[in-house]
Amino acid sequence: MQSRRRFLTLGLAAGVLSLHRGAFAHGNAEHVDKAASEPPKEQQEWGIAGDEKSVSRTIAIMMTDEMRFVPDRIEVRLGETIRFAHENRGAVMHEMVVGTPKTLAEHAEMMQRFPGMEHDEPWMAHVAPGRRGEMTWHFNRAGEFQFACLIPGHFQAGMIGTIKVG
Repeated sequence: MQSRRRFLTLGLAAGVLSLHRGAFAHGNAEHVDKAASEPPKEQQEWGIAGDEKSVSRTIAIMMTDEMRFVPDRIEVRLGETIRFAHENRGAVMHEMVVGTPKTLAEHAEMMQRFPGMEHDEPWMAHVAPGRRGEMTWHFNRAGEFQFACLIPGHFQAGMIGTIKVG
C-alpha cells in the first residue's frame, strides 16, 4: 500500500510539474533555443526577461567545479538590462538561476527531491561542461537578489552569488 501511495504521489508531482509553463531538466542534454519558443515575459520580484536590443552591458560569469561563480557579487543599476555571458570551466553541468533567496532555496529543495527535473525559464541558463551560454535580464526592481546553481548538491555546496540592484 505504501509503495502505491509513493507511486501516486510521484505521479501527481510529475503531473503538476508538467503543467508548469516551463519544462524542468538537468542532464547534459542541450536546451532548446529560447528565442524560437519564447513565452510571454512575466514580471518577477527580481525583474523581467530582457530584450537583446536593450542590453546596457555584458557581465561575464565563470562557473567552476569548486562550486563557485566568478564573480559572485554583482552591482546593477535599476533599469539596466544585463547580458550574462556564462562560461562553464568545469567537467560537470552548471547553471545560473536568478531569484530571491526564498525562491532559490525552495527550487533547490525541489531539485533535491526530483534531480531529473527539466526547466527552462528566462531567468535560468544551463551550461554544459566546457561550453558557453547567455541570459538577458532586465532589472526593473530594486533590491538584493541572488543567483545560484540549483543542480543537486551545488547550491548546498555554496554555489551562490549576490546581485545588488540600486
